[in-house]
Amino acid sequence: MAMLPLLIELGTEELPPKALPELAQAFFDGIATGFEKRGIEFNKNNAKALYSPRRLAALFAEVGTEQASQKSEVLGPYLNIGLNAEGAATPALLGFAAKNGLSVKQLEKTTDQKGERFVARSEKPGVATTALIAEIVSESLAALPIPKPMRWGNRDTKFIRPVHWLVMLMGNDVIDGEVMGLKSDRMSRGHRFHHNKPVWISSPHAYVDALRDSFVLVNADERRDRIREQIEAAATQAGGSARIDENLLNEVNCLVEWPSAVLCSFEKEFLVVPKETLITTMETNQKFFSVFDKDGKLSEKFIGIANIESTDVEQVRKGYERVIRPRFADAKFFYDEDLKQGIASMAEGLASVTYQQKLGTYADKTQRIAKLAEAIASEIGVDAAQAKRAAELCKADLQSRMVGEFPELQGIAGRYYAKAAGEPDVVANAIDEAYQPRFAGDAIAPSKIGQVLAIAERLDTLAGGFAAGLKPTGNKDPFALRRNALGLARTLIEGEIDIDLGSMFEKAYLQQLNAVQALAADYTWDFKNFIFDRMRNYYADQDFNSAQFDAVEAVVGGPSRPDRTFGESGLEGPPTVSLSDFDKRIKAVREFAKLPEAPALAAANKRIRNILRKVEGEIPNQVDAGLLQDKGEHDLYAAVTSAISDTDSALATRDYVAVLSRLATLRPQVDAFFDSVMVNVDDLAIRNNRLALLKLLADRFGAVAEIAQLSA
Repeated sequence: MAMLPLLIELGTEELPPKALPELAQAFFDGIATGFEKRGIEFNKNNAKALYSPRRLAALFAEVGTEQASQKSEVLGPYLNIGLNAEGAATPALLGFAAKNGLSVKQLEKTTDQKGERFVARSEKPGVATTALIAEIVSESLAALPIPKPMRWGNRDTKFIRPVHWLVMLMGNDVIDGEVMGLKSDRMSRGHRFHHNKPVWISSPHAYVDALRDSFVLVNADERRDRIREQIEAAATQAGGSARIDENLLNEVNCLVEWPSAVLCSFEKEFLVVPKETLITTMETNQKFFSVFDKDGKLSEKFIGIANIESTDVEQVRKGYERVIRPRFADAKFFYDEDLKQGIASMAEGLASVTYQQKLGTYADKTQRIAKLAEAIASEIGVDAAQAKRAAELCKADLQSRMVGEFPELQGIAGRYYAKAAGEPDVVANAIDEAYQPRFAGDAIAPSKIGQVLAIAERLDTLAGGFAAGLKPTGNKDPFALRRNALGLARTLIEGEIDIDLGSMFEKAYLQQLNAVQALAADYTWDFKNFIFDRMRNYYADQDFNSAQFDAVEAVVGGPSRPDRTFGESGLEGPPTVSLSDFDKRIKAVREFAKLPEAPALAAANKRIRNILRKVEGEIPNQVDAGLLQDKGEHDLYAAVTSAISDTDSALATRDYVAVLSRLATLRPQVDAFFDSVMVNVDDLAIRNNRLALLKLLADRFGAVAEIAQLSA
């Protein structure tokens, strides 16, 4: 079959920059899917989605010129229905043949479980690809993820933006067709200012070069690389280095077709404003790139990316500087006024700000966090007074003008205001660090005080959410409890903070009841399971499998129970859970699973658990060496007692890798025991003694994890 290059380009008005990459890829994927559905061959490895702010395009180096032949097979009546007693065709058979455009003689026969029957087989030649392209493109466009399509003019068609031209070429020829009311052509469009006229596309292979000659870089990768190179060159010219946020770079890449970097500057007096504020203003509001000097400090230089190579760059520069100046002036005003107010005054103002109707004000929340932070700090040996002070100020910046204008600066603004008020650096930094991790992939708080505050704040948020009946349901999670749970777990695990999470949550929950009298006294919850659900995904992202997670969950915090209730006798305490300890265990289990002995020992543990589960009555706590008879049980008893003695110190120090590595050496004795020893013998004393031996072995494995979970 002949293969030819194919180009599809849909020209539009400027597309939404943040959605553009997804739209372009979905457009390309939809066309590829259309080929696959229709049996059209194409080279997947030499095809690409191309796009710019004013166009979506799909370029294929090799596409079959026609479909593969279409074979069909339609089952008809069985012989006893299709033929009468004399062997002549019945009306049923005649009707079947006519329906499929065949004579009775052209029908074939096939056999299935019920017997022999007639079948109509046919083969149609494939349709030319060019005859199907318009349909395929229309299907792809209809399937694009566009939440709110728009109409324009007097057209009935709807799309994310008005469409203006359509290019469809296969080889050197225009594909005749119509999509969204546009007749296909070979005429694209150049840059809106540099080349505002039609561009002749001679063939798909010439497309990228033809647009480049018309001041349009339609290859997003090429365009992004040019932007990066120009930014770096401009920053070097300024004697510094640029901060290039990848998300901002991708957004700017979708705003320009012919990028041109312009080095600009602002008044140095604005540098007294927190750098995060200036960077946020530049990146979020104006899509500019900030420049840092050789010492790593924010400089007065910044870089804008124009969509034009201006003949008067100075005017472009002045325009960029003019739009940023009033925003910086506002930020400086907010900062100066906040400094006059002071962070202590801001904290006092929290008493008038409602956190949640059932949970009181932000002042109430701050007091609860302070108590938790003080308790956690005392438990792990961190300065409790500093932790409490950081907690008392951690929400104060919500009252600042700066955070009112830039909500994303919560915590960051508080750090600056705390330092300005003379608070110790460790306290001020913790106010900022408490918000970490701020997003997926972000690091946890670097300091111990910051980690304590991050834990306390999330515990209060989770406890309040549970107590006020705000547990997430489906996609609804107004207080971001899932995200808070993951942030809490990550901080405890990655910070190696060994506290009893269950009792800390109990303390946090009881604070909600004590602070807000209107809360119901009875409430069912399962905090451990909620946290563990987040942890399951956390460990899956690190390539731990579900069996390894289940093995540890089975022994940490006790079995999962759906309900725990506040009743007249008070709270039935949650399970004892140390996530730091959980982390050590699951890492040890993964190392154990790599050992050659692991599958057999996991299977043996599963067998032991099944045997012990069926036992009625009590199993002795100790093995009576005098009742051991078979060599296999003598050898296993000696090996197990030796292993227990060898692993006692490792268990005490939570060196679970060492424990499981030592227990892995028991495989020969375990295998020999099950090969030669009958457990459920008639003699009750001997049977119970052998059960006690198996329990001794299983309990030592179970001191780390439920290894039986690893058995397939």
